[in-house]
Amino acid sequence: MHAYANPARFLKIARPLTGWLGLVGGVLLILCVVYGVLFGPADYLQGDTVRIIYIHVPAAWLGMAGWSGIAIASAMQLIWRHPLAGVAGRACALPGAVFAAICLATGAIWGRPTWGTWWEWDGRLTSMLVLFFLYLAYMALSRAERDADGESAGEGRMTAIFGLIGAINLPIIHYSVLWWRTLHQGQSISLMKGSSIDASMLWPLLGAAVGASLLFGAIVLMRMRAELAETKLEMRMRRLAAS
Repeated sequence: MHAYANPARFLKIARPLTGWLGLVGGVLLILCVVYGVLFGPADYLQGDTVRIIYIHVPAAWLGMAGWSGIAIASAMQLIWRHPLAGVAGRACALPGAVFAAICLATGAIWGRPTWGTWWEWDGRLTSMLVLFFLYLAYMALSRAERDADGESAGEGRMTAIFGLIGAINLPIIHYSVLWWRTLHQGQSISLMKGSSIDASMLWPLLGAAVGASLLFGAIVLMRMRAELAETKLEMRMRRLAAS
């Protein structure tokens, strides 16, 4: 892992990997969502409304996974001072926020016919909304800290500390349906108890989640490459200005 903290080694792998992850992830996501929406069975209670899970569940998963990536990158940045750790954390923030927003929007669309309301201050819904605001705060803090320090890919210690503190919200999201009385349904998929979802719905759902995850990885790599290129250009301009 330490070897790939070198930007040159990272870029050598990231360039071809970005395209492959984006292509495979995009195709898999589209196929699974289209199959689930058009050919998947309706739920015996929720009817056709349940088809939104093929978008909602992967979005919820990646909204949380995005902040997990930020927390891991923040820890690496604070402990080992990896030169790419801050770049990776910042690269995860925007796509993570987008997926969190998609999760909230699709959840509201799902909730209206299912619960009779667009929004409820439910434990799961509220903690997911908090996660979305944490993303916005992380991006604002990152930009402010970099502007204040004049850094392109610098330390960003306050941002990294915030990334670790924000991770406290992740177990709250996960266990909210167990800790509080909630409108949101409990876990349908568990490592310990397996799945309560029928296989005809489960496999396209898992495929959509895998496809969205690969696409998320491609976006993160693309954003990291863009920031490194921006940093390289800025350093070159500074050298030209000084000469």
